[in-house]
Amino acid sequence: MSSQTAPIVVGYDGSPASLTALHWATSEAVRLHARLRVVEVFELVITVRPTPGTVVPLEAVRTAREGGLAALADGLRAQQPDLEVETVLTEGTPAETLIEESAQARMIILGSRGLGGSTGLLLGSVTVQVSAHAQCPVLVVPPDVHPRALEKPTVVVGVDGSKVSAKAIDFAFDQAEALGARVIAVHAWTSPFLTFDEGQTMLQFDEVAVQESGRVLVAESVAGAMADHPDVECETRLMTGRAARTLLLAAESASLVVVGSRGRGGFTGLLLGSVSQSVLHHAHCPVAIVR
Repeated sequence: MSSQTAPIVVGYDGSPASLTALHWATSEAVRLHARLRVVEVFELVITVRPTPGTVVPLEAVRTAREGGLAALADGLRAQQPDLEVETVLTEGTPAETLIEESAQARMIILGSRGLGGSTGLLLGSVTVQVSAHAQCPVLVVPPDVHPRALEKPTVVVGVDGSKVSAKAIDFAFDQAEALGARVIAVHAWTSPFLTFDEGQTMLQFDEVAVQESGRVLVAESVAGAMADHPDVECETRLMTGRAARTLLLAAESASLVVVGSRGRGGFTGLLLGSVSQSVLHHAHCPVAIVR
């Protein structure tokens, strides 16, 4: 299945977070003229001691959920007559099911916490697992997302020269074009480690040269995407500090922040790097993880 015909998949469980994700996914599907696939996982929970009270037959629960999904799809079609909507109710575990869905999806969209989330957690376990293992981009929408104060929508993307960063840049420009937004490409740099010369501690680096190297890296990294999207305004920022912190600062007023699943410093065995994890847990705007 090509990316152009693949559906936008949204994980749904009736929670406020999943409703926010559904709203975003619907808008995304309409913008991209893509099929919307609403996936709800029917997870069986077996207890050793049954809870006192009336026992609801399993089939009745399933029928009720199927009816709820059908009504949800009818409502979406009424609002967007040209939108193709399909719903799936399946048994299993949410993370595994959505990871399987990602193999044939254009994008997975999730709320930051579902019904199983604890208010003490920054991010639900399902969201973390899917973000780490999905085969397509994953977009995570926080429950408190709202229009930003900037006059023009903004998509922030992290740039570090890696292959996955290049994919994140392409995704960011595609999103910016769909949203009518500008792109802010952020490259973070830190001072090299101290070196020692005859027992004296000295900084052995040229700050101007480091900054110029960063400018060249960003310019070369975004050149192809800018050529493919000539109508998208792009601003580049070189910021001093840790990558996650600088991206979060740049994204404070953003509509979307896009990061690669793992950057240049990532270990091959890690499916989700420390920078992407930090941004995913702490950003107040939707976050896209691209691999």
